[in-house]
Amino acid sequence: IREMDLGLVPALVGRVTFTGDLGYEIWIKPEYQRLLFDTLMEEGKELGIRLFGGRALNSMRIEKSFGSWATEYRPIYGPVEAGMDRFVSYTKNDFIGRDAAMKEKEDGPERKLVTFTIDALDADVIGDEPVWHDGDVVGWITSGGYAHNASKSVAIGYIPAKLLEDGANGKFEIEVLGEMRPAALQPEPLFDPEAKRMRS
Repeated sequence: IREMDLGLVPALVGRVTFTGDLGYEIWIKPEYQRLLFDTLMEEGKELGIRLFGGRALNSMRIEKSFGSWATEYRPIYGPVEAGMDRFVSYTKNDFIGRDAAMKEKEDGPERKLVTFTIDALDADVIGDEPVWHDGDVVGWITSGGYAHNASKSVAIGYIPAKLLEDGANGKFEIEVLGEMRPAALQPEPLFDPEAKRMRS
């Protein structure tokens, strides 16, 4: 994170990504929002800058298998099951939730956050759909949508960790608007699996 002026706007700029592509986050005081917007749009004309909406943003993060706060990352999920344990310092003396995090690390997680591609028809998942495995409901979808780069319907959700230990054999289905649709686990992100673009 670096302090810098963007035109006449004092800002904090961080090279982070919500989409898995090369990106930046810009933090400014509210009174500078319009000036910064106008500056970025003007300076970006030569580069073909354009606006896009929240659904497009969500689509990009899902095909990168990136979770989001309040959907995939919530207080009810532990760091290991959410795939966030690499950001936790287990050697730190004390922090809120340390005992539970240590127990989860030692015992192993009950669930794991995974990504599916779905053989969808005319509707994509949006969240809260049940995940079925060999005829039983075993998990739920937290986010989903159409992945435009991959041209597939994609979903993120939680399933029992034991299913992954067993090699995830068997038939997965996701119930979309009352219809059972075949689903396949994705072992790596559909978009830029080696994360080269966001590090370019």
